[in-house]
Amino acid sequence: MIRDQIRRIVTDAIASAQSAGHLPSIEFPPIEIQRPNQPEHGDYSSNVALLASSAIRKASGQKANPRQIAQSIVEHIKTGELVGGVELAGPGFINFRLHKSWLQQNVLSVIEQGAGFGAIDRGNGQRWQVEYVSANPTGPLHYGGGRNAVLGDTLANVLEAAGYEVQREFYVNDGGSQIQLFIESLYVCYLQLCEEMDGAPQRDVERPEGAYQGAYMQDYARIVREQVGDRLAHLEPAEAKDALREIGREIVVTDIKDELATVGVTFDRWFSEKSLYDEGLVDRLLNELSDRGEVIKRDGALWFLASKYPGNEKDEVVVRSNGAPTYFASDIAYHYDKFFRRKFDRVINVWAVDHQGHIPRMGAVMRALDLDPERLRILLYNLVKLIRDGQEVKMSKRSGDFLTVREVVEEVGPDAVRFMLLTTSPESSIEFDMSLAVQRKNENRVFYVQYGHARICSLLQRAAQSGHENPEAVPEDAAEIVNLLSDPAEMTLIRRMLEMEEQIELAVERLSPHNLTYYAEDLTKTFSVFYENCQVLHTDVPPQLARARLLLVLAARTALSRVLNLMGMSAPEAM
Repeated sequence: MIRDQIRRIVTDAIASAQSAGHLPSIEFPPIEIQRPNQPEHGDYSSNVALLASSAIRKASGQKANPRQIAQSIVEHIKTGELVGGVELAGPGFINFRLHKSWLQQNVLSVIEQGAGFGAIDRGNGQRWQVEYVSANPTGPLHYGGGRNAVLGDTLANVLEAAGYEVQREFYVNDGGSQIQLFIESLYVCYLQLCEEMDGAPQRDVERPEGAYQGAYMQDYARIVREQVGDRLAHLEPAEAKDALREIGREIVVTDIKDELATVGVTFDRWFSEKSLYDEGLVDRLLNELSDRGEVIKRDGALWFLASKYPGNEKDEVVVRSNGAPTYFASDIAYHYDKFFRRKFDRVINVWAVDHQGHIPRMGAVMRALDLDPERLRILLYNLVKLIRDGQEVKMSKRSGDFLTVREVVEEVGPDAVRFMLLTTSPESSIEFDMSLAVQRKNENRVFYVQYGHARICSLLQRAAQSGHENPEAVPEDAAEIVNLLSDPAEMTLIRRMLEMEEQIELAVERLSPHNLTYYAEDLTKTFSVFYENCQVLHTDVPPQLARARLLLVLAARTALSRVLNLMGMSAPEAM
């Protein structure tokens, strides 16, 4: 990364100044390299001299002038291929300007890297898991769950671009009371359908309390009947429900898979909660924790002693007095599986904000399992409010039930859904204006960015049609040609493209990729300024300069396509 290279330059300069006796031989504080708030102050800046003055005063007991420290560092900085100029500013800031030639040559670097442009080696191959969505397999995916899906999927994309080995996982909650309620509800709907369609014998079966009753339940019942006919209607209820459990689960999981596919989300693994019970891992782990004094029996129930650990004021039930395990019991076993069996270096769980109360107890579990709590990160996201024609939308016009991800995608398109659900940090709520999302105007941020890409593609196509030979190819003398790029708008566009690495790193540091939406807009806007100020295809433009600008256009397409791809969006060639 550029900042890392400049940091090494500063480190070498400090060492050189200390060897020359121009700076005291003390350990300097960590060197921070930032972008100045104002472009006229350079490309990068460091406040190391201001921080070092305090360190020197503490070590020697003498005052140290930060500006003099900065001057000593500047005198030992070697400019060259990367850094073209260094300036001392204010009370002791060191400003860096990137070398013009280096910027020009990076136009070719962007093109050469192609779809992998901006990748960094932060992860060094560490194995990270991102677990997201993980809804109960009891019905279609509520539109609010779409934010979970898009956030988790985009974060996984960014982590891969940062050099991590990433596994995407959906945890299927098929081991608790909700799946049982769903099966009982589905059984009633199935019986009613068989009585109506097949004349199957009527059974006096009551709908369970709190039963799932949406129109989708009728759809699922029809799928069951299509698969097995009325066979289950002739079985005893208990036997029929046992048979229906796996059938119903697969129907819903398939439905959720299809629904997530509409917004471009897929998973490497669908992990069954029930499998943790089937193989006995939950019982074995609770017994082990009991032997270690982490789980005790109290009032007929089993309790995990979470209150032993920071942030937890109470203990947590893992097995109720009636013998039924809680979701927390399987959560313990699930995370044991993640860290000890599958040996992930770090796990990120994407949860809705209403689960924030469960975070401290997961930290307690990590400590009880002798794991570093920092290896588990819980990423919380807030609510999504859908707006249509100025009014909040909650219900489906089609079914009268809750609005699903599929229905929102059908109305506004998958790219609009993904972009709009990424526009704010996860902890902030979102107002998603579906009416605006389908309008073809610049106020529609999705349209603005994608139209920017299509505009670039159109420019390259027109170049080919107007006689420019293969404008998407890099000529042999490209290294000389790009040296013709010098207009401020051209240089600004190059600088904006080269922010890609930092944008990827920022998304990883925050575990939030929302900055990509703003970067995509800034990149599009910067290209527009370039296009308005620098003629590309006009006959008055010298051929070599036109060729240089076409290479810059090609690089801009590469960069914009890359950020769209990171967000899981398409990069249209025409709109």
